[in-house]
Amino acid sequence: MTGPVTVRAPAKINLHLGVGAPREDGFHPLDTVYQALRLSDDVTVSAASELTTSLVAADHIDGPSVPLGTDNIVARAATLLAARLGREPQAALHIAKQIPVAGGMAGGSADAAAALRALDRLWAADLPETALLELAAELGSDVPFALVGGTARGRGRGELVEPVVDPATWSWVVVPSTTGLSTPSVYRHFDALFPDAPAEPVGAEPLLAAIASGDPAQLGCALHNDLQAPAVDLRPELGELIARGEAEGALRGLVSGSGPTCVFLCADGGAAEATAAGLRGAGHGVVLTTTGPAPGAHLIAG
Repeated sequence: MTGPVTVRAPAKINLHLGVGAPREDGFHPLDTVYQALRLSDDVTVSAASELTTSLVAADHIDGPSVPLGTDNIVARAATLLAARLGREPQAALHIAKQIPVAGGMAGGSADAAAALRALDRLWAADLPETALLELAAELGSDVPFALVGGTARGRGRGELVEPVVDPATWSWVVVPSTTGLSTPSVYRHFDALFPDAPAEPVGAEPLLAAIASGDPAQLGCALHNDLQAPAVDLRPELGELIARGEAEGALRGLVSGSGPTCVFLCADGGAAEATAAGLRGAGHGVVLTTTGPAPGAHLIAG
């Protein structure tokens, strides 16, 4: 088909992020529980004579910080899928971005997952889900989850994804930062702060039990992020933000992944709106409310 085809893919947060000491290959073993949020990017693809990328960003996004051309992960996704299909990567890819950039919410991974699913349809490839997941893992550790969505446990480098039954609806407040925080720098600081970190990461079992309970208070107690300490040490204002959000009524605040976005679990939608209003009143200009879990990369047009 010639398109356009539009696929929506969700932001992710880590409800649990256990990090082990780096392996011989330099990667840190992870035991994590992802949740997809109803904060998403849309990727639209159309037939074209060459590979192009374009972007429109929400007001809270630093659009110029997103690389276009062959440096963008959607272009790499297109090139990878085209090579798998034995064809040229001829398509126009357009990203409508809502997910914070360099914010620990895997916005680039969401875009890559959306591009894979959209181009699979545009090019009438109809690859099995297992093949798309294999390609996703080549693009990055968070890309397979962006395809799957919902709530899921990730192990290995996070790319080995197993869905978790999660029938509840959880209410979240999301506070992006205007300045990104490099994931490699946070991992390096983790290594510096915790030189004796165990080889195996802290397990996610308490978090999984909290999800099964459906109780927001229990989930709040179980939230865990081994990268929060290094992120807050690098950016102390994140710790101040978490304390303020909890003072405004959130059950628990947490750095999202490697940061610097912070997320706040609230008892329900009304509590989330009240917490968000309090944070805005404290001078935090961009404060978003959303819920999870949300579906993975899925077709919305085409």
